[in-house]
Amino acid sequence: MSVSLGELAVRFGCELRGDPHARVERVATLASADAHALAFLANPRYRPQLAHTRAAAVVLDAAAAADCPTYALLAANPYATYARIAAILHPDPPAAPGVHATALLAASARLAPSAHVGAFAAVGERAVIGARCVVGPHCVLGEGVTLAEDVRLEARVTLCRGVQVGARSVLHPGAVLGADGFGYAPEHGTWLKVPQLGTVRIGADVEIGCNTSIDRGAIEDTVIEDGVKLDNLIQIGHNVRIGAHTAIAACTGISGSTVIGKRCMIGGHVGIAGHLTIGDDIVISGYSAVSHSIAGAGVYSSTLPCEEVHTWRRMVARFKRLGAYETRLRRVESAAGLKRTPPQRPDKEGDDDE
Repeated sequence: MSVSLGELAVRFGCELRGDPHARVERVATLASADAHALAFLANPRYRPQLAHTRAAAVVLDAAAAADCPTYALLAANPYATYARIAAILHPDPPAAPGVHATALLAASARLAPSAHVGAFAAVGERAVIGARCVVGPHCVLGEGVTLAEDVRLEARVTLCRGVQVGARSVLHPGAVLGADGFGYAPEHGTWLKVPQLGTVRIGADVEIGCNTSIDRGAIEDTVIEDGVKLDNLIQIGHNVRIGAHTAIAACTGISGSTVIGKRCMIGGHVGIAGHLTIGDDIVISGYSAVSHSIAGAGVYSSTLPCEEVHTWRRMVARFKRLGAYETRLRRVESAAGLKRTPPQRPDKEGDDDE
């Protein structure tokens, strides 16, 4: 499909510098765009490419407009505006309503007439599939699963017993929601399984990446609130609660009963211990290890950057000698009659470890 620049400007509140009748058919990068494509500039790193772009138009902010050699759509947030335009130019392919001949639906399952169930999918007893939902091939929906309207499950998604998914949410291939949490009670050197009696509740407009796993609650439910975005290969333990519009990058692990606030951003490979509380509007950089609660909004990190191997080995050797250095320093302070000041942590309000 093609859309005129004038229509895009009106629809998304942009200032258009150029011909409102010019049309674009697709999106592309600044470097690869041609006369039928729309590009965008949001990261200053790519600004040198702007002068040489062959795009029909570029979405950018007012500060970069003077350097644009083609038509421009000026937006306060070019990346968000580009995302909305890309969704129009590249819509998801429609799925025909109905049930594939190889799918298995329990007799008590309820399916909206406009929903689609793909090949080899299995839908359990008393499951409810809402209007315009898409259940991809080889998906498994357990007993009592509920999908609100416009939910999209890509291939091989598994929703275990009682899982609830809110409107317009998207689950990518291999996601597993509602498997038993890691709950075991120690007894005489063995492990006794604790029944996992809760479920998983997913809010509206949530997106869950490939092979991400969200465990069911032990007693109460695991809850993912509206607008949360989860990357691939994330592990979320039982009874975790993630606040609205939080985004979490790949390979992060969140232990059970941790509460994460609203609008947080958590980088890749972060590990978060259990029974913690992370407040609203907190950013945690990649590879961080979070072992205590964090209350105040801000940016947090516990990662040592990569170093040349010989430098790193010297640093590790010094770390190992810190205990000896501390002992020597205490002796010097004692001999000099100095009063020792206890170390202070900058986040003392977060000392309630698990």
